[in-house]
Amino acid sequence: MDPDIEYACHELLLRLAGRLPDQLLWRFRDWLGEGAMGTLARTFPKALLKHRIDLDQVEYRLLVAGLIPHGADWHQVSSTLGVDDPVDNRYTFVTGAPDWVNSVDSVSVVVHATLRGRPDVGEVRESWRHSRDSEERDAKRVLLVTGVSRLPRLTGELQRVLRVLGDEAPSVEVLPEQFDLPEYHRAALANSRFVCVGAVDTGHHRLVPA
Repeated sequence: MDPDIEYACHELLLRLAGRLPDQLLWRFRDWLGEGAMGTLARTFPKALLKHRIDLDQVEYRLLVAGLIPHGADWHQVSSTLGVDDPVDNRYTFVTGAPDWVNSVDSVSVVVHATLRGRPDVGEVRESWRHSRDSEERDAKRVLLVTGVSRLPRLTGELQRVLRVLGDEAPSVEVLPEQFDLPEYHRAALANSRFVCVGAVDTGHHRLVPA
């Protein structure tokens, strides 16, 4: 796959975290990681229109760059460009896990074992997301990872790990270097805890300053 197209799609899906329903977001990321660009091109613009998710100019350019080369419908793509400002982040984030999570968190243990020391991974952190009007039971784990290479494939791999462990719609945010973080990710990182570090020589890939 063309790395520029791959990166455009990955960045766009990052920007849509917290706006696109989790069940769709993880599926689109899974298809991207598998290289199923034709499927993504057919379904992604329709989903944006169905859920009334308007794109700003930067997001629109990413959509065009990522999916038009793979046959996305021009009319559908052009209809995603919005005129209103993006909606504010409707979530809050906290560092601590909710009470229903076991004291020995098997997910964190497996993530730590999977990513510690890997050369394509920098820092790994996690936060817990709450809707402003939801109950504690609806808290959602958000995994935040600095990706050094092959970001969509790493995202897909981690999603599959979390799904095996019981999260049907995992929130895995693999962040590239030199990325202007959306408010969603800034809020999550500001209220996150350290899990592990991947490659030992990636001290400059810190998500949160030491």
